[in-house]
Amino acid sequence: MNLLLASVVATLGLAACMSTAQARKTQPPAPACLFSDSHFHLTNYVQKGTDMGAYVDGIMGDKVCRSTVFGIPLQQTWSYGNSGDFAPTYYLQSDAPLYYYSFTDAYIASAYLKLRSGQRARLDPMITGFNPADMYAADHIRRVLETFPGVFSGIGEFTIHKEFVSSKVAGEIASLTNPALDRILDFAGEVGLAVILHSDIDMPFAKAGAEPVFLQQMKDLLRRHPQTTIIWAHIGLGRVVHPVQGQATAEAAERNPSYREIVQALLDDPTLSHVYFDISWDEVAKYAVASPESIRNTTAMLNTYPDRILFGTDSVASTEQASQLRVYHLWDPIWSQLAPEALRKVTIDNYARIFDAARVRVRAWEKANVK
Repeated sequence: MNLLLASVVATLGLAACMSTAQARKTQPPAPACLFSDSHFHLTNYVQKGTDMGAYVDGIMGDKVCRSTVFGIPLQQTWSYGNSGDFAPTYYLQSDAPLYYYSFTDAYIASAYLKLRSGQRARLDPMITGFNPADMYAADHIRRVLETFPGVFSGIGEFTIHKEFVSSKVAGEIASLTNPALDRILDFAGEVGLAVILHSDIDMPFAKAGAEPVFLQQMKDLLRRHPQTTIIWAHIGLGRVVHPVQGQATAEAAERNPSYREIVQALLDDPTLSHVYFDISWDEVAKYAVASPESIRNTTAMLNTYPDRILFGTDSVASTEQASQLRVYHLWDPIWSQLAPEALRKVTIDNYARIFDAARVRVRAWEKANVK
């Protein structure tokens, strides 16, 4: 080989190596963890739960990349006249009312501030201890930010309509049409707080074939707040609020579309581009993997709209990693069929994009407004 040819070959080889190295640099590394959890309750309905440091190190471990962390805003009353010596820890264990427990926010903030910086970086605490039917609720959220600057990334999960829960809450029942809720979402949009909102799309045991009762109210609410990042928890589903089925005839289907068609229409609507959905809760997974048809439909939706959906577990006061992994693996029939890019967006990237943006905006608001 003459010197000129050798030089060309060496140059090409060096260029190829540089090109390969550059490609490796531009490709995001595959995460060691499985998912980020967009929906995690540190405490239960009687404000008992897991130590936050133990949650990061022992339960999240190397499987959960990042996680929201919040309490439950409602406290179950222990009414001796109702349950005697039995102390209920869940809302289905007593007929006694639930009431709003505002101290949950101080508890979450205090636990967070005790963590090491590396532990804090993996968590996004959320404000939940407010009554969404109270016109002063937005003031509570502001007060929490002023008291604990540098802690919170969003608000929620808080509830408007929820099967078996809404009717148990003491005082005025929350509503999608209440201006108190508009004040909350306006303030969240001003600050940059991400919002996790639970509101069932329908009432329990609703009439088959009818439009979901709360669908139009929810769409109207979402459209009134285009500057607020809103995550609709569980895609509006519940334990007995299940996906409505399609209609037999084209005319009937146009009047009353299936649940899949309803969600697709919401995702296609340009006026709702600020709205995301979390697919948290094992009950949602149950619907998603119920049949080969539901697996196909759910897979198609996630592959088509991978930027708008986040995975979460909705675990409550977990004491072991297995509880979150169990919910994650319920989705395996769908994970195995997703495009790799869609899988990463749903399980990891969308979380980072939404909550990183929230952190930046909330810290900027605090810098400008908190003395």
